[in-house]
Amino acid sequence: MKNRDDVTREVMAAFEREPLINLHASPIRVDYSNGEVTLTGETETLAAKKIALEAAGKVPGVSAIIDRLHVMPAERMEDGEIRTHVCNAIVAENLLEPYALRALVKGQMESVREPLAASGAIEVAVDKGVVTLNGQVASLSQKRMAGVLAWWVPGSRDVINGLEISPPEEDNDDEVIDGIRLALEKDPFVNATQIRVRCRDYAVTLEGLVTNETERRMAEADAWYVFRVDSVKNLLQHQE
Repeated sequence: MKNRDDVTREVMAAFEREPLINLHASPIRVDYSNGEVTLTGETETLAAKKIALEAAGKVPGVSAIIDRLHVMPAERMEDGEIRTHVCNAIVAENLLEPYALRALVKGQMESVREPLAASGAIEVAVDKGVVTLNGQVASLSQKRMAGVLAWWVPGSRDVINGLEISPPEEDNDDEVIDGIRLALEKDPFVNATQIRVRCRDYAVTLEGLVTNETERRMAEADAWYVFRVDSVKNLLQHQE
């Protein structure tokens, strides 16, 4: 069995090979014990976080990952402000209109919206910038949209999407594509009509035309925000 120092060095070397992981700007602490690697720190993007988790998991001798990575927020916000923004976004989203909405405030679950014929519920909690979504919705697309809306709040450092699907649905690449298309169509800064989405084994490829580099980056970020997306290959092109 490899010792702690060997595994730690191999994990760090794997990070160094990934261009989206900037260890100088955002250091990641690696701890190893009995096959478990614990990653702690704050990455520049969600892409960097997911890539770090994937890279560490591929190192020989690693049997489990404990994820304590968060994403550097675009704007530092208090938990209450983040919670309000997430709730407001969910209320404004037609796809999530059928559900009751509740928020955890000072340890107590408070009602934000209670439809007369609610078909499920979404519960929002925020702790140190980490948004947790619990409750029950009817489709994977709704679950994914709720998660994307939470990620779009500038102060969010992570989103734990614990929403359950009732009745249960089998997840697959087509469901992921549907979730990404919904996110791209919802994003006011992206022209989704010019973007093609492919997915295989939760690895996403974006193709097509965008107006500029900013739109190209935002479309890729939207794809990363979608629940269960493991990688994104951005082949979008633009002319300036």
